[in-house]
Amino acid sequence: MGNRLSKIYTRTGDDGTTGLGDGTRVAKDSARVAAYGTVDELNSALGIVLAVELPERVRETLTQVQHDLFDLGGELCIPGMAMVQEADVERLERTLDAFNEDLPPLKDFILPGGGLAAAHCHLARTICRRAEREVVTLSRHDAIRAEAIRYLNRLSDLLFVLARVLARTSGHGEVLWQHERRKKP
Repeated sequence: MGNRLSKIYTRTGDDGTTGLGDGTRVAKDSARVAAYGTVDELNSALGIVLAVELPERVRETLTQVQHDLFDLGGELCIPGMAMVQEADVERLERTLDAFNEDLPPLKDFILPGGGLAAAHCHLARTICRRAEREVVTLSRHDAIRAEAIRYLNRLSDLLFVLARVLARTSGHGEVLWQHERRKKP
C-alpha cells in the first residue's frame, strides 16, 4: 500500500509539475498525465452510472471495471508497472458477449440517451474512447503495454452494449438515429 496522505495539499505542483508513482516529476500537461487523468475521469463517470438504480449484474460488472481502471491508472502513473493483464481483457470480452447475447442485432445507429443510466453509460463510453486515444498517443513516446490499449478498446465496446441494456431495462428504449429525416430536394 502506498503512502497515506495526512495533508491533501503539498504545494509541490505549484510549478506546473506533478509526481509520478516512481517519484519522477513531469509536466502536468504531459501525455502520461493526460492518459491516467482521463482514466481517472472515466472511473468517475462510471461512479455516476453506479449512483443510479441498475440491474445487479450491470452493477457488479461496473464495480469490477472501476477496480480495473484504478489498476490501469496506477500502471500508467508508474512507468514500467504491469497491472492490467490479458485475462482482464478476456474477462471483458466474455462479459460483453454475455450481455450482447440477449440484445437484438443493430440495424441502425443509436443516439446517446435511453434514460439516465444509459445516457451516463454512453458518456462514460466516449470518455473511454478518449482515454484510449490518449494512451495510444503516450505509446508513441513511452513504452506502454498492449494490454492497456486492448483493455480500453474492449471496455468502450462493453459500455456501448451496457448502454443498450440499460436503455431497454429502464423502459426508455434505444434512441435510433433517423438518417432519413432530411428530405432530399
